[in-house]
Amino acid sequence: MQLSTLIHKKRAMVSNVLVDGTALALVIFVPAISHLSGMPVYYIEPMRLMLILAIIHTSKNNAFFIASILPLFSFLFSGHPIPLKMMVITAELVINTALFYFFINKKIKVFYSVFSSIFISKIFCYLLYIPLFSIAFALSELNLSFVVAQVISTLLFSLYALFVFKRK
Repeated sequence: MQLSTLIHKKRAMVSNVLVDGTALALVIFVPAISHLSGMPVYYIEPMRLMLILAIIHTSKNNAFFIASILPLFSFLFSGHPIPLKMMVITAELVINTALFYFFINKKIKVFYSVFSSIFISKIFCYLLYIPLFSIAFALSELNLSFVVAQVISTLLFSLYALFVFKRK
């Protein structure tokens, strides 16, 4: 094996470990941070933030791993989200990841790939909330401040991806 291949593999492994470790730590501490600060930290969607970082800075397989494991890890360490909602969030994050790679493979620009994959996966999530929970539950999740935070975070995630991919 060539030295350059070994260096590339080692960098990829280090990147995976750093992103995955940060993602798991963040998921463990978000409930405590929210409680102690009195601020709804979940508005910035820490799981999606870590997923986008995994998509941008690690491999496709690792991004799918993060999408699949974060909601379960959160449930195991904090009791949130409840199991049914955990499964919906897992599906949402996996769909987000799959759509991103689908759009990128179709040569759609990275900003639009991130933005569209988040937007479509969110619609999917809220459409699942209606039959699984209720219309009232889905609407209660969509208060104005939460929606504004979602739009801002989605734009920031998309701009970050654009910035990073332009530099690569």
